[in-house]
Amino acid sequence: MTLNCLGIIGFGSIASTLAEVLETSLDRPIDRIVCLVRTASLEKTRRVLAGISGVAARLEAVDALDDLVAARPDLVIECAGHEAVRSFAAPLLRHGFETIITSIGALSDPELHAELVQAAKSGNTRMVLPAGAVGGIDILSAISRSGVESVTYTSRKPPQAWHGTPAENLLDLDELTEEAVFYQGTARAAASDYPKNANVAATIALAGAGFENTRVRMVADPEVDCNVHEFEVKSAAAELSVTVRGRPSPQNPKTSLPTVYSLAREVMNRIGPVAI
Repeated sequence: MTLNCLGIIGFGSIASTLAEVLETSLDRPIDRIVCLVRTASLEKTRRVLAGISGVAARLEAVDALDDLVAARPDLVIECAGHEAVRSFAAPLLRHGFETIITSIGALSDPELHAELVQAAKSGNTRMVLPAGAVGGIDILSAISRSGVESVTYTSRKPPQAWHGTPAENLLDLDELTEEAVFYQGTARAAASDYPKNANVAATIALAGAGFENTRVRMVADPEVDCNVHEFEVKSAAAELSVTVRGRPSPQNPKTSLPTVYSLAREVMNRIGPVAI
């Protein structure tokens, strides 16, 4: 697949780091990268784009969906949060643009999930759900067809990574001296209540046993300095245990750096001679 134009929804820590990773990883640079951002962020984003060495001349920012559509991107990557998925994913899919969804937790809304599936069918394209911050999604998706008995996912992060979430009302995050489990429930509830932290829970649920049958634990742990994702699966085909200790983004501690590299892999698998 030739990738002449890449669309990106949002330009926060994930998107900006992704642009830099692609610049250094691709044998042939992408000719054009069009970023869709909010009107209020447009000028700030343009200043940031101008400061990215090498790739700056091929980056541009727009604040209207019609402008992104007019650019005819070969691939679109959403990395702007649940509201961006609700606002932009369906029309892009209907226009026939393959779209990678980073904020997978938005699909915990069954009506939105169904709408996007139908939009992809209408546009004769695909909605792609990357592994993001966690590993083992390939084998989880494979063995789910054998019959999954149980799936348990634990999200373990430093206390400061839980600031700005409901955990602040449950724990004194700045004074913790030992780990504290502050949430246990289904993946659907976790993705809804902790939208900036539960995308992994949604990814595991969609790849495996579904939102209602995937159990989630959230832990604030002052002993860890990274975002730890752990899940265990029992199925008729295999038992699986996966642990990923993802380094947090320097720009946003709620973001695991493996998410950025997972998106870069999706791009590279579309344009390289080998996909893996």
